[in-house]
Amino acid sequence: MISPATDDVLFEQHGHVAVITLNRPAKLNAVTSEMSDALVELAQQCNQDDDIRVVVLTGAGERAFSAGSDIRELDKYATPWAFRNREDYCDSLKVLRKPVIAAVNGYALGGGLETALICDIRIASSNASFAAAEVKLGWIGGGGMSALLARSIGPSNTSLMLMTGDPIDAERALTWGLVSEVVEPAALLPRALELATTIAARAPIAVETAKANLSAAYNLPLDQAVRYERDIQTVCFATQDAAEGRAAFAERRPPTFTRA
Repeated sequence: MISPATDDVLFEQHGHVAVITLNRPAKLNAVTSEMSDALVELAQQCNQDDDIRVVVLTGAGERAFSAGSDIRELDKYATPWAFRNREDYCDSLKVLRKPVIAAVNGYALGGGLETALICDIRIASSNASFAAAEVKLGWIGGGGMSALLARSIGPSNTSLMLMTGDPIDAERALTWGLVSEVVEPAALLPRALELATTIAARAPIAVETAKANLSAAYNLPLDQAVRYERDIQTVCFATQDAAEGRAAFAERRPPTFTRA
């Protein structure tokens, strides 16, 4: 069983699904350096554990997914260069090869929004709200805010959020494509677990390959992206899971995938 190094981050496992919860509801789940370290360690352990196929990330309580970094900690860095080179909680999720679903309950502000954006799929409760609020405090996001927002909602909507710092509600986030679904607060985690369980039932290597391929599709020129996709399709096709999928189809039965 994986155990975080702080009680401010919780870990549970439901079958092949891991649930990571930011657990500072009284502080809107603002992330401390200890929480950041715990997230880095959890991401590495989830990568190494073949029994974990999907990760769900959420915040404790209904008020907030995360308000981003704990502002009071930002003055602890000795120099701006030390701040620049910190091991950030947003970066921890980038190393996850497995799909990550953000279950956004309440505020997703600043680094909390960046954290949600790094996740592969975002589901929001009807009371969720999203803001790139750093500009109101005199700086901008540094965990990929501009690039990730622009990919999700386009340059004009991104400019509106980055330059005003004002929040948008869940329905606007859905209309803009920032989230895939909006559900009532009580249904948020059950829906995220339902979706995660569906994905976990698919061939794990194929799912991880799909995630890697999508990243390549964004970062490579079109002809290289198509060639890359063909190459990793061939890798998937050679797995035992792919053979199981073909056999199950021929035998008209559900496949049993073993990550092989």
